[in-house]
This record gives sequence, C-alpha cells and structure tokens, in this order.
Amino acid sequence: MISGDGGEDVAEEVRKSESNAHGKPKKGSAASTVAFMGLLFALAMVFSFIESMLPVLPALPPGIKMGLSNIVTMYCLFLLGKRYALTMAILKAMFVLLTRGPVAALISLSGGLFSVFVMILVMLPKRIELSYLMISVLGAVAHNIGQLVMASFVIHSLFTLYYLPVMVLSGVGMGVVTGLVLRVLMPYIERLGKVILLKQG
Repeated sequence: MISGDGGEDVAEEVRKSESNAHGKPKKGSAASTVAFMGLLFALAMVFSFIESMLPVLPALPPGIKMGLSNIVTMYCLFLLGKRYALTMAILKAMFVLLTRGPVAALISLSGGLFSVFVMILVMLPKRIELSYLMISVLGAVAHNIGQLVMASFVIHSLFTLYYLPVMVLSGVGMGVVTGLVLRVLMPYIERLGKVILLKQG
C-alpha cells in the first residue's frame, strides 16, 4: 500500500479542526479547511496546465490524457475523506465550465464523480484491502467510462461506446502513472498542508 509519508498528519489535523471534543465547530476551522482545499484545487489546476503543455505522445490513441489533476482528487479521498473528494471533482468541473463550456464540464463532472464513487465502493469492504495503486487504476478506468458514457449521451449516439476497450486499457495505464506520481508527491503536499494549518492556527 502506498505510504502517506506523513500525509495522514495533515489529513488528521483537517478532520480534527472541524470539531472539538463536544462535536461543535472550532473557531477558525472553516478557514483552515477552505484554505487547504483551495491549495489542493490550485494544485489540480497546475497539474491540468502542465498536462496541456505536454506534447501528445504518438503511441496514445486520440482523446487519451494522463489525468494528472486526478492525483489531487485521490489525495482528498485517501487522506481527507469522501466529501472532500466529491467536492474536488465538482470544483474541477466548475473550472472546466468556465474555461471550456457546459458540454466539457458535464463530461468532466460525470467522469470525476463516477471515478470517486467507484473508488469509494471498492474501499468499503474491510476484508479486502486493496492497495492505493489498484484503487487508482480502478478510479482511472471508471473516470474514462463515465466520460465516454456521457459523451455518448450528449451526441445521441452509441457508436462512441465502441471506443470503450481503448478507454479501459488507457485507464489502467494512466491509473498506474497517477498512483505512482501521488506516492512521490505525497510528502510535498503534506508540507504545504502543514504551512496552511500553521498559518490558520
């Protein structure tokens, strides 16, 4: 399983900041949470920008992307919780709405939410403990499937579903990549999170 390398510390602080011993909101807790989520959202946008600047690899089929911004969504799910991951997926779709229009936003939202839901489901059984890398792969595959299904709905054609095998295979490959990148970046996200929490504290 991927080690958080201390990432759990920031996650635990964010969760603790939401309530005191009596379950009531702590002063400044909302600011800490918003600040940390803002940092993560900005990081997701940076990943999207970097990905847009990368040259298209000749070996990749048309429409296939690495999905680097999904690294942030996985961080939210693995270390912060379900609602943070869902919030991040919605925020990313809203950004797409502002920059690329409603159709692209709808496709982004469908892929992001379906990916998060699938990862939540596979993490539910306590008897079967999957590695974060395996969950990342399943999430990436679900993301591609969600987007493909929504695209088929938008253009009112089932012919796009013939592309499903390609999207599944690419999801496996991109899921491995994003899972490994998350492992590398975890300590740095942890440090940024500590800075935010210290300033808000």
